[in-house]
Amino acid sequence: MQTLVPLERTLTELDHTRLTHLLRGNGASPQEAGIAALSAALDAADIVPSRAVAPDVVTMYSRAELEDPGTGRRQVLTVCYPEDAEPAAGFVSVLSPVGAGLLGLRVGMQAQWHTPGGRAAQAQVRALLFQPEASGDFTL
Repeated sequence: MQTLVPLERTLTELDHTRLTHLLRGNGASPQEAGIAALSAALDAADIVPSRAVAPDVVTMYSRAELEDPGTGRRQVLTVCYPEDAEPAAGFVSVLSPVGAGLLGLRVGMQAQWHTPGGRAAQAQVRALLFQPEASGDFTL
């Protein structure tokens, strides 16, 4: 499997703490693509206070509009915790490859992940339609 290029990411202190605890308590294999990607993102991210995160950064429960660079197809996804995931409704777990690929990116950046079949995929973050911190919710 080809290694994806690491991207610069920003995480809030609260998201970083909660996700670190989630990974420690998750019984899933660290070899699973989403878990490995999230672990790498946590290790390499710039950590900022929730009140200081830029409004164009994908945080937990942010609703992002994505565009496939090959087809131009757009979709809206919300990055959430595993218990709230409903992929058919656009809620993707942060432990999934696409959820881990989006977390911490800024509008304009390309999210990269591997599909369950091992194929490299990507999408550009076109807009943030909702970010909890930007709307004053620093505990979501």
